[in-house]
Amino acid sequence: MPSTGSKVVLAMSGGVDSSVAAALLLRQGYNVIGVFMRLGSPDGVASPQEDSCSASSGKHKQGCCSVLDAADARRVADALGIPFYVLNFQDEFSRVIDYFVDEYNRGRTPNPCVRCNDWLKFGRLNRYAQAVGAEFVASGHYARITPDPLTGEKSLARGLDHRKDQSYVLFGMTRQTLDHTLLPIGDFEKHQVRAIAQELNLPVYNKPDSQEICFVPDQDYAALLQRRSPQSLREGDLVTADGSVVGRHSGHQNFTIGQRKGVGVAFGHPIYVSHIDPASNRVTLGPRDSLLHTSLIARQTNFLSTRLQSGVAPIRCTAKIRYNHDPQPAQATVTPDADLLVRFDAPQSAITPGQAVVIYDNDILLGGGWIESAID
Repeated sequence: MPSTGSKVVLAMSGGVDSSVAAALLLRQGYNVIGVFMRLGSPDGVASPQEDSCSASSGKHKQGCCSVLDAADARRVADALGIPFYVLNFQDEFSRVIDYFVDEYNRGRTPNPCVRCNDWLKFGRLNRYAQAVGAEFVASGHYARITPDPLTGEKSLARGLDHRKDQSYVLFGMTRQTLDHTLLPIGDFEKHQVRAIAQELNLPVYNKPDSQEICFVPDQDYAALLQRRSPQSLREGDLVTADGSVVGRHSGHQNFTIGQRKGVGVAFGHPIYVSHIDPASNRVTLGPRDSLLHTSLIARQTNFLSTRLQSGVAPIRCTAKIRYNHDPQPAQATVTPDADLLVRFDAPQSAITPGQAVVIYDNDILLGGGWIESAID
């Protein structure tokens, strides 16, 4: 339990998860300050900040950083009797969009949710918390902070509700940040969170979850790239593994590893994107088994546990290669360059450069990195 009156800044999105997080923190004796991060994109697109850093499927708005969401968050704050502020993070958020565009131009598939959490929610917001004398930053993510049973270190762990677990998108936080982070709903399942909201008569108890990338209108990635980087989208060849040209495309940025729909050619059997070469602007197509690889190398690593460090023998673990991927049995090794080599027990499909690989021991998140390449 906190010392009486410990101050915490809570990121409030206007959704049910962060709203219940506020109520739980109050029950635990914290002095809660609610903040809404205004992330309006430089393109003039309303950019949401949901607990999962994704956007609503509602037709009236792109996501959860609209005026309506800010109003919902304020209504919840009023109902709970906590102070509430709107912070303008538009300039900082432009960095996330720049990263998104740059990664596609490099032939990679970005994960802006992870970067948004690293740079804004547990970066810029953490500095704001320090400025107002708050000891903690909190959010409505389904993840937990708990001691590692092997080392006793404070650790990040999967949420109790594995179906909603969001620890994957938090792997980039630092150990220092972890010491000053609270994740109040990590010990609850989603239906319990909604029940608490309804019990407290919070106005967002039945508000739908958001699902999509927040700053991409209608999920039209190509249109965003065309606006932000028009000179980068060029026609190129669709090829098979032996180099045979089988079609043309309007830009390699329109593809991601493992993609099946919309590849632009028909073979009479399922065909998938197996490789993207931005230098030659070629996209390689192949059968499903061309997507299978047993190993990967990841760079720009972040290790939250001392169990992951260079010079230590490979460790048994499970690993996720995308947000909606079930952790798979593997062996992880930290190289002398602090890269992460992951060898899976069984081949994995569509290991995608630009996505994150995150390493677990049971529920404890040990660390992760950004996938550089798949290797056999």
